[in-house]
Amino acid sequence: MTDHKTGTREEWLAARLELLEAEKALTRRSDELARQRQELPWVRIDKEYRFESDEGTASLADLFQGRSQLLIYHFMFGPEYTAGCPSCSAIADGFDGSVVHLANHDVTLCAVSRAPLAKLQAYKRRMGWSFPWASSFDSDFNYDFHVAHTKEEWDSGAVDYNFRAMDFRPPAGQEIPMLAEFASSVGTDW
Repeated sequence: MTDHKTGTREEWLAARLELLEAEKALTRRSDELARQRQELPWVRIDKEYRFESDEGTASLADLFQGRSQLLIYHFMFGPEYTAGCPSCSAIADGFDGSVVHLANHDVTLCAVSRAPLAKLQAYKRRMGWSFPWASSFDSDFNYDFHVAHTKEEWDSGAVDYNFRAMDFRPPAGQEIPMLAEFASSVGTDW
C-alpha cells in the first residue's frame, strides 16, 4: 500500500485549483510551441523519392493523395525486422481513428518504413490496421531525413539525431542493455 496524504475536500480543492493553473500554463506554452513550429521555414524537396504502397509505386507527391499537407510517421520497421517497433506499434494503434479527422483538415497521414512492402502489409493485417503505409525500401528517404543511419555513420560516431551529431556507440566490448532488448523485440540484434 502507498503512503499517500489524505486531506479534506477543501484541501483537495485548493490543491486542485493550484494544479489547474499549472496545467493551463502548460497548455499555453504548448500552444506557443505549436505556433513556433508552424512558423518554421519550409524547405523544397527536389529529390525524386519512390515508395511502394498498396496502390503501387508512388512518388512523395503521390503520398499526399490530393491533399495540401502530408503527415509522415517514420515507423521503425527495418528490412531485417520480424515485427514492427513495439512503441511505434502502440502509437499506430490510434492511426485509423485519426486518418479521417486529419483528412477533413486537408491532411494525409502515411506511415513510412524501410521494410519491403510485403512485410509491412503482413504486419498491418496481423495488427488489423488500415491506415496508409508505404515502403521506402532501397531508397535514401529515411537516411536523408535522419531517421535511419548507415553502418558507417554508426561506426564513425557521428549519427545525426535530433538535429545534431551524437555518438551512440557503447564503450568497447560493452552492450547497451536497452538497445539489445529493443533489437531482440523486433527480431534482430544490436
